[in-house]
Amino acid sequence: MKYAQYRERSHLDQDEVLAMAYGRLIEDPPDGFKTRLPLPPMLMVDRVVEVERNGRQGRIVGEADLRLDAWFFHCHFLGDPVQPGCLGVDAVWQLIGLYCSMNGALGTGRALGCGEVEFFGQIRPRDKLVRYEVDIVRYQSLASSGSSIAIGDARVLVDGDEIYRVSRAKVGVFPDIDYPDYPWPSPNSRGGRMEK
Repeated sequence: MKYAQYRERSHLDQDEVLAMAYGRLIEDPPDGFKTRLPLPPMLMVDRVVEVERNGRQGRIVGEADLRLDAWFFHCHFLGDPVQPGCLGVDAVWQLIGLYCSMNGALGTGRALGCGEVEFFGQIRPRDKLVRYEVDIVRYQSLASSGSSIAIGDARVLVDGDEIYRVSRAKVGVFPDIDYPDYPWPSPNSRGGRMEK
């Protein structure tokens, strides 16, 4: 699809979400467009069913179909399979990063943390659908640095039951931090503090 169409979309189907992970969704990306979702199995969203924009605020909702043989059920834990809660938090970060991109952020997304995470339920192999509802409480483009940031509050539901909340989840999008020549040594091949 064209970049202008992408910026106006209110949903993405499974093929489009996968195309974004592989960097093939946008036919005419602008300079600096580096948006990627994680590839499977770390891709935690099968589709985006809602995107709303309202100035500095908005909403993005994603869904994932659960599979009995999902990789995490094989190892977390033997005799007691449950989806790790941290993967649900990662799904929230993935959606916030995508929201930034759909609002014009250029560069590469990074999770920056969250306020509080509350778990009061679990995701098991026989459940069917996980829904991630993220209310963007603040989106800001920082023109001086070319970076963007979004902060969101999220609810995670399994088969319609709310099972945890994530408050003040933060994602930043930064120019020129990607590492496309992996595994070769290059200026971005080392980690460490972002402000260095």
